[in-house]
Amino acid sequence: MLKIGYVRPDDENVDEQVSALEALGCQVIRVEEAAAGPAAAPVLSSVLDFIAAGDQLVVGRLEELATTSRELLDIVARLEARGATLYVADADLSTQGDGGRALRAVLEAVGALEPSGQARRRRSVAEAGEIQALKRAGVGPVEIARRLGVSRMTVWRKLKDLEAQV
Repeated sequence: MLKIGYVRPDDENVDEQVSALEALGCQVIRVEEAAAGPAAAPVLSSVLDFIAAGDQLVVGRLEELATTSRELLDIVARLEARGATLYVADADLSTQGDGGRALRAVLEAVGALEPSGQARRRRSVAEAGEIQALKRAGVGPVEIARRLGVSRMTVWRKLKDLEAQV
């Protein structure tokens, strides 16, 4: 079994995180680029693509893997599909055995409670014309926002942009 350590740099010292993973017996340690945000983690993606059956991904904290339980569930599913497991050092959690099934059940329950993550649908850019027309008709910014279903700040910004174009 190969233990693969993964570090996503944050405010902590990366060298300390690497040393902690070495102390846990990780034979391979991969460090994400500091600029990579939660959505962009090419090193993690590469590890998940190439991890083999029987291997174990080791992290210091869950936050290093994902920002939501849904993302974490996706990572756990990818590991399971490849026959690998996850170990989280600070919480002494593993996806192996009965504890792993319990961990997955908890993550699924929490994931079901999280918002869907889908960005709310925004109105099209055409609203600038609507805002301008309502303003010309003598409607105030607060009423324009109410009628169009946008925030007052959106109306103020659009009006400011329209004034700047003139």
